[in-house]
Amino acid sequence: MPLEANAPDNPFLQGLLEPVHDERDDPGLVVEGELPSTLRGIFTRNGPNPQFTPNGAYHPFDGDGMVHALYFEDGGVRYRNRWIESAGLLAERKRGRACYGSVSEFLSTPQDVIDEAGFMKNNANTHFVRHGGRFLALMEAGKPTELTRELETVGEYDYAGRLEGPMTAHPKIDPVTGEMIFFGYSPMPPYLQYYVADRNGGIVHHAVIDIPNPVMMHDFAVTRNYTLFLDSPVVFDVDAMFRGEPGIRWEPELGTRLGVLPRRGSADQIRWFTIDTCSVVHFFNAWEAGNRIEIYAPTFATMPGGLRFDAPVQSEEPFPFHWSLDLTAGTVAGEWMDDRPGEFPRINDDLACRQTRYLYNSLARDWAFEFNFNGVIKYDLETGGTQEYIYGPNETSGEHAFAPDPQGVAEDDGWLMSIVSDRETRESYLSVLDARDVGAGPVARVHIPRRVPIGFHANWLAES
Repeated sequence: MPLEANAPDNPFLQGLLEPVHDERDDPGLVVEGELPSTLRGIFTRNGPNPQFTPNGAYHPFDGDGMVHALYFEDGGVRYRNRWIESAGLLAERKRGRACYGSVSEFLSTPQDVIDEAGFMKNNANTHFVRHGGRFLALMEAGKPTELTRELETVGEYDYAGRLEGPMTAHPKIDPVTGEMIFFGYSPMPPYLQYYVADRNGGIVHHAVIDIPNPVMMHDFAVTRNYTLFLDSPVVFDVDAMFRGEPGIRWEPELGTRLGVLPRRGSADQIRWFTIDTCSVVHFFNAWEAGNRIEIYAPTFATMPGGLRFDAPVQSEEPFPFHWSLDLTAGTVAGEWMDDRPGEFPRINDDLACRQTRYLYNSLARDWAFEFNFNGVIKYDLETGGTQEYIYGPNETSGEHAFAPDPQGVAEDDGWLMSIVSDRETRESYLSVLDARDVGAGPVARVHIPRRVPIGFHANWLAES
């Protein structure tokens, strides 16, 4: 049956996480403040929005993907949202009920559903990118799902059969070469596969990387010449999953290491550097400086609480960290950057894979797995200074995507965009902050005529 408001009694389906039930097209959105005249493109935010009442446990990773988009065009802004119509969701619509289990509670899927739509639902609810002329919705346990510019679902995309297995939700696009670099991990062998696609979207390189354990590898980092993998002790247990127990666990005795691979290297060329035991969900950026590789990421001392796949729990806090890998000496140095925890890190993607002066991170009230973000901080690596902005006491923000000013010349010439929702009024707006003066607050608020549920990743897709 369709999901009823606040049903079932699950904290991941209530409050600002409560799903919405319709698809809308709203032109002429009300803008408070002054919208930058040079902004032309699409702001997107992907996230979980289950259409049917779960038939067991529910975790946000389970929810059907829904993309919310704001189109900056013709001197105004319009809003559009669409479910990602996976084969699994279409099969459930035919039956009028949920048919798949949860990442936190494995349930047997009916055989007729498996025959029609596969063993697992590819809900594509995590990220939304554009490459090679295609718009791709991503989740790391399946293949990309192609959408149109207007968010209509085309279907799964497998790179003409070249993609063997799943694809990460965090590919890296090199703004100079136009290449998209990505990987896929799996709880079953091969545990890690690596790919490079050229600027036209064709896979031009593939390698199977040998790692000893089936680790959850959500993100990675890329420099001009190298690709960096994090082999951490966040490990899958498939047998436990099939017993209905948590299918992922923290095994600190396995340690943590960073792998360095030439961008188009073979598996035997990877070099591993042991670092202090930790986990990383997302990276800011990485680049080469002479014989060193500099890497920046919010870093957890243990496995984040949200990966335990149960009710929201207070998680270990992520603090920004800097590693410096000396490729000549084979050594690693590391240091904490700040005592203010933050996650969902971003940069100006026009400088991805190369040295960046500025890093942006989302701040939070607490670290329960409810994405209780309430602000953003800007780090200046040259001066060591910071700027931050905190939203209102009832407001919850999300990831802040960077939209470069097409007429700008400096790295921080642009704007930070995030969807902000009010817990009391249950209204949402798009916050537009000047990246040069983050602490001044929004230069514009684009009011969205519906509440946008808390979700995962945001992106700015500039018009060509």
